[in-house]
Amino acid sequence: MRFLKILKKYWFYAVIAPLFMLGEAGMDLLQPRLMAKIVDEGVLGISNNGVGDIGLVISLGLRMILFVVLGGLSGFLCGVFANIAAQNFGNDVRKEVFKRVMSLSFEQTDDFTTGSLITRITNDVTQLQNLVSMSIRGFIRTFVLFIGGIICMLSLNLNFGVVVACAFPLILICVVFFLSKASPKFTVLQSKLDTLNNVMQENINGQRVVKAYVRESAETERFEHTNKDLIDTQLSVLLLFSYMTPIMNIIMNISVVAIIKVGAVNVENMAATPGDVMAAITYISQILGAITRMTMIFQSISRGAASGRRLDEVLATDSLIRDGNYDTSVKNGTVENPAGASVEFKNVYFKYENAADMIIKDFSLKIEAGETIGILGATGSGKSSLVNLIPRFYDVSEGAVYVDGVDVKDYRLSDLRAMVSTALQNSEIFSATIRENILMGRESATDDEVAEASRVAQAYGFISVKEDGMDTKVAQRGRSLSGGQKQRVAISRAILKNARILIFDDATSALDLKTEKELYEALDKYKPGQTRIIIAQRIASVMNADRIAVIDNGELVAAGSHAELMESSPEYRDIYDSQLGEANGE
Repeated sequence: MRFLKILKKYWFYAVIAPLFMLGEAGMDLLQPRLMAKIVDEGVLGISNNGVGDIGLVISLGLRMILFVVLGGLSGFLCGVFANIAAQNFGNDVRKEVFKRVMSLSFEQTDDFTTGSLITRITNDVTQLQNLVSMSIRGFIRTFVLFIGGIICMLSLNLNFGVVVACAFPLILICVVFFLSKASPKFTVLQSKLDTLNNVMQENINGQRVVKAYVRESAETERFEHTNKDLIDTQLSVLLLFSYMTPIMNIIMNISVVAIIKVGAVNVENMAATPGDVMAAITYISQILGAITRMTMIFQSISRGAASGRRLDEVLATDSLIRDGNYDTSVKNGTVENPAGASVEFKNVYFKYENAADMIIKDFSLKIEAGETIGILGATGSGKSSLVNLIPRFYDVSEGAVYVDGVDVKDYRLSDLRAMVSTALQNSEIFSATIRENILMGRESATDDEVAEASRVAQAYGFISVKEDGMDTKVAQRGRSLSGGQKQRVAISRAILKNARILIFDDATSALDLKTEKELYEALDKYKPGQTRIIIAQRIASVMNADRIAVIDNGELVAAGSHAELMESSPEYRDIYDSQLGEANGE
């Protein structure tokens, strides 16, 4: 029903296309009768004492040519309107699926896997689109030729119906048997394609690691193994239908022979004419050919239905993270009140779906509006998981997170995320210009504002020396930029957003300490009063923060200024001594 609602938008094209197909099939059904008349009257002259009529041959021949032209025109128009309906339907389904994917939580997209989602949005939509096109065009033609052919053949001589009555059950049994065997394989086939896409994506994205560890041969072998699984599944389907085709042809040829035999008997008994026999042969070919085409339609239905179920799985999946109803000062994606916002974690517990252990445990911390707080801890201590709860990339398992005293679950997602700007260690840079990458922070920004944000992020220097400056095209995933350059472009984007809360999730790890210091100094002048949360591995990156929170194994073990923590926190002193103690002569 979900897909029928989408197709309903193009009902006019979906209705008019079959009407033109009726015209094409109707012209095909007229041809054998005209040919029979040409043979019986124009050539053999059965009604004229064996004297043919060349004029009748010419007039009926011209009429047949006209019907061929009309049928061809009808078929062409049917194809045009069927493709308009199918292509627009596929376009809408693809957009709906992509929109739903974009609304899913990180956990849900991980469950589907990236490769599977790519297969569904591309190959599965194409299969469903082909099903619509095939149904509009092929089903009508097949049905008309099958029913019309039987009626026309029986109108020639009822004895011809015996052949159809004998052949039809055999063909039906053949079709049902092979389709019942093939249908389950289509779902398996799409699953194999998912796996292949996952392998391709992993190797393309991780090609530097593959090359660095000389894993080309091993990964090629893994790809070949996965590809072989896909090919084996495809071959098993094709083999089934390759067995069916000759069986169908045998039945068709036997039927033609039977028609000739029945026709010969009837001609001998003066119950039929040679032209009737020729017409009957054409009609039986049309009837059995229609049944053969029906098998292809059923094949498309089976494959399209499998793809439809996979697409419906995505469309039927509601995001685990949903909008609240709290009215904020965010209008059209812009924060009206640019002042910093407070953030509070209250008895927060968090674990990832299907994980056994909590990542965050009973975490409570209040960050005042306009405060800069550093978060320090060992790798895997839960720092990134903690800040991901603020813009609701994930939801807490227990407890609550508040922004300006309001539970983040009560905000509309677009409003909440408009108040929060995030820069990550693994900077996501898109295959666009540098300007376009920065403008993702705020599309309405002027060129001067983009330039100013890049200056604050210490990116303007390397951008300005490029031949095309801000209009320099960036390679996919930012491969044409160094790690530090990518981070500074991403920081520029985060700064330009002008959010109330700025989160740096180890976003300066590729910057030297001098550049990092200049960044924070420029940021203080550019956006005073902004709430900032800085996650860092280097203690030097957070030493000057108003407060520093130390996390160990998902728990808050200390919070205070650098001086206070040096006095009160053994964990903080250990980190300090391991990184800076020797340099300071301690």
